[in-house]
Amino acid sequence: MTAYDTLCDQLAAQPRTWLVTGCAGFIGSNLLEALLRLGQTVVGLDNFSTGHQRNLDEVRELVGAEAWQRFRFIEGDIRQPDDCAQAVAGVDYVLHQAALGSVPRSLDDPWNTHDNNINGFLRLLIASRDAGVKRFVYAASSSTYGDHPGLPKVEDVIGNPLSPYAVTKYVDELYGDVFARAYGVSAVGLRYFNVFGPRQDPNGAYAAVMPMWFAALLKQEAVYINGDGETSRDFCFVGNAVQANLLAATAPALPKGHEVFNVAVGDRTTLNQLYAAIREQVARWQPAAAAMQPVYRDFRAGDVRHSQADIGKASSLLGYTPTHRVAEGLDIAAPWYAQLFGAGAPA
Repeated sequence: MTAYDTLCDQLAAQPRTWLVTGCAGFIGSNLLEALLRLGQTVVGLDNFSTGHQRNLDEVRELVGAEAWQRFRFIEGDIRQPDDCAQAVAGVDYVLHQAALGSVPRSLDDPWNTHDNNINGFLRLLIASRDAGVKRFVYAASSSTYGDHPGLPKVEDVIGNPLSPYAVTKYVDELYGDVFARAYGVSAVGLRYFNVFGPRQDPNGAYAAVMPMWFAALLKQEAVYINGDGETSRDFCFVGNAVQANLLAATAPALPKGHEVFNVAVGDRTTLNQLYAAIREQVARWQPAAAAMQPVYRDFRAGDVRHSQADIGKASSLLGYTPTHRVAEGLDIAAPWYAQLFGAGAPA
């Protein structure tokens, strides 16, 4: 049994109360689903700025009415102190996913990115401190590595940030460190590397590459690749991110009051390789997709060329062991997108 298997058994036997911010979003709704399946009590906070009611509806259908009774939803905003105080009351663990993501969005609108990702983060961190939660786990970002060229990325070696989004995520880490030293808050930042999977939004100007490509190929529309397609990423299936959150929240006392961990697989996949893999998946429903070729365009401002994580720290201190690599994750994500776009049964 892995450390995560053992933890799941322990949680089922001794349920806890969790706060998931951003619970109507992509990673948040997957955390909500996993926790309810494990018999936990969950408080959810979301203002629907980027999350969707349909994600909550889907989780309710998947877990059933009995499990859904253990979920209490608060429509509120992490930037509002009263909403934060209400959300953390009586909670054991905080899993803070609410944020304005996207490098391009932050370049277009740095103020709102700052307001949500720094001001909102600090409001919730203060509320969690005051409520005496056992641990505050938050979504950090691989964007913090900035322009540092070294691979694989190791937690204590970072470069200069390349976008306002990266700045906000680094500031969150600084606050986590200060609150641990000044107030004794136990906090963990999880530097996500390109998380993907079911319920990742394919719509909007700031959609991530995987859902956007699934949507385009299923609709037989052009797929655009920024640059030459040899840019690489360490794509991480959302199930791995769920595992990391639960392990981080419940791990015994960590060496420091605040720790940061990479959450990824430890692989590199180029955009060209990813396109080929998604195209192969989509061809099961849309055979014409097999012949479609991508359209290459200029590199995007603020993007790093290559990214790959060293997950040794999370493995040794948390017992983190990824269960899904890119191919296994796509096997799960593809049917979800096919259903979302009404593709019917595989050909």
